[in-house]
Amino acid sequence: MALYDNLFEPIKVGPVTIPNRIVRSAHGTHLGGEDLIAYHEARARGGVGMSTLEATGVHHSARTHLPLHSDAILPFYEQISSRVHKHGMKLFQQIYHSGASGGGTPDSWSVSGVPNPMIQVMPFVLTKMQIDDLVDAFAKAARRVRDGGLDGVDIHASSGYLIHEFLSPALNKREDEYGGSRENRMRFMMEVIAAIRAEVGNDIAVGVRLPNEDYVPGGLDAAENAAIAALVDPHVDYVSLHMGAYWRFHKLIAPSDDPLGVEMKPNSVITKVVTKPTIVVGRIMTIDHASSIIANGEADMVSMVRALIADPEMPNKARRLEEHKIRPCIGTNMGCVGQLMTRGVISCVVNVAAAQEARVSFDPEDKVTQPKTLLIVGGGPAGLEAARTAAMRGHKVVLHEAMRRLGGQVALAADAPHRADVGTITRWLSDEIDNLGVEVHLNSMVDADMVAEIAPDEVIIATGTTPRYDGFQVSTPSVPIPGFDLPHVHNSWEMFGVGGQVDIQGPAVVFDDTGTFEAISVADVLLKAGIHVTMVSRMEQLGQNVPFPPVTVGAARERLMSADFDFVGGHYLRGIKPDSVEIGVLFTDRVRTLPAKTVVLVSFNEPNRDLANELTARFSNVKIHMIGDVKGRNSMMTAIHEAAELARAI
Repeated sequence: MALYDNLFEPIKVGPVTIPNRIVRSAHGTHLGGEDLIAYHEARARGGVGMSTLEATGVHHSARTHLPLHSDAILPFYEQISSRVHKHGMKLFQQIYHSGASGGGTPDSWSVSGVPNPMIQVMPFVLTKMQIDDLVDAFAKAARRVRDGGLDGVDIHASSGYLIHEFLSPALNKREDEYGGSRENRMRFMMEVIAAIRAEVGNDIAVGVRLPNEDYVPGGLDAAENAAIAALVDPHVDYVSLHMGAYWRFHKLIAPSDDPLGVEMKPNSVITKVVTKPTIVVGRIMTIDHASSIIANGEADMVSMVRALIADPEMPNKARRLEEHKIRPCIGTNMGCVGQLMTRGVISCVVNVAAAQEARVSFDPEDKVTQPKTLLIVGGGPAGLEAARTAAMRGHKVVLHEAMRRLGGQVALAADAPHRADVGTITRWLSDEIDNLGVEVHLNSMVDADMVAEIAPDEVIIATGTTPRYDGFQVSTPSVPIPGFDLPHVHNSWEMFGVGGQVDIQGPAVVFDDTGTFEAISVADVLLKAGIHVTMVSRMEQLGQNVPFPPVTVGAARERLMSADFDFVGGHYLRGIKPDSVEIGVLFTDRVRTLPAKTVVLVSFNEPNRDLANELTARFSNVKIHMIGDVKGRNSMMTAIHEAAELARAI
């Protein structure tokens, strides 16, 4: 018996029987070869019922990742399908044409002359001959999927790509038989489905991914998508639903600012008119949430992409009644799509092995032959991850934390409005080290004498950073901000409750010197207090230094801009007065004055390196390591990854 039995019931999808209801819809990885195979095989081994390979162009004019428009794809398909099938997982391929989103292709083809807002290329409008060519390309792609041993095709008609562009009354400006009425706008999709059926029959499953709400102004809402779904339902084996398009990019991969199950409301309008199995997605992060969706009849399968990036073993852990051992996804998008869009390959804040499964195991698999006593100073994400990994390998671990609770700055961030999810990882790590028998001391300041008394073999310094009180800003590093020491000037920690309550008076000015989420959370705290907030930033954009802001910061930007909030980018602080601040643009003379009775400075913190320096000077026979923010960074992902790497090597 599984903890959530209804998730582990098989389901028939056309000619394919999927062994359980936990699936993974298509998502970009930019992996290839063995790396892509190992990535999907890890989830197959973890008990996932079905995975869909990322959207791949069916035609040379489309943005593509795999060579699907050529028979050259077949050897890869044969290899990956055989590898995942031995674990029981079914494998589908999402097929598409990128349409006006194909800015990186020689030609950007689209239904009409409407540029994608993020690609900014005026597309070529498809001719009838080109449409016929694309229909044939979809059919041939489906044939290659079948011949390569995969189990189904997922026709991508969502997310603002070509078929979606045909369906959308906002993007489809055609006056021929492919534009105007709903029937005409659906014509291209229906021709694609018919051609695929003629090519592969019922040999493999044929499904379609439709939008639920696309958030293109004047585009497709839930009611219109329900009408489209009802018409396509008889012709496909399943219907998968997904939110968003490039006009509101963050809705494609909803961040933790959005509620859990954010897509379920529009989904409910559509699923009730569909007779075939349905797949839903959208901030479904826990196994109990997935189970409730199935139990309530809201969908037949649940896609849990990011949760399964964070822990590929989730289904098997649930089967073994080990739900508490599932490493949680924190939903920030900074590791997965944030890294994909900035570094070109997917990763994960909390799972060091994500997209590196061919080289890195999810958990350490080796035991040390000579256990050491390790002293870890600092109980933030770096210290906790190091403690967990080292204890799993058999070391004796002693952890000291100066604060009254574990979690470090993550615990502070989680106390801010809309940020509670980030705290799930440090709470989970805290439970893990407790179960592993790590010796934990809270409210404990470590000095050299204590280290001498403990006599560890190695010391890991994960003491992080603390706010500075010297009025520093990057724009004028040689002089402090005039007025930084006035009583109404605060730092972010004070706004999060460290040191007692702050007397918040409006209006407020938040100065953002780092371009991270820290200043956004401060603004949320101040807005919750009911005052007007102006954020002044050295950066030109809100949250500019967060990986790929459109998907990581987009929801927060909308929230702030909907409130009593203003943003002034590209400025620095010239001075602070009792009831105002003066701001300017570096190397210019114009001065602007903003009223402010509360001022919050969000600048670079001071790394807490005193202990590391003291120990290095005193103990020549003890290895001293530094990990996390104490090294001068400001990244939970870096902290966790560094900690795991170090603890696996000691």
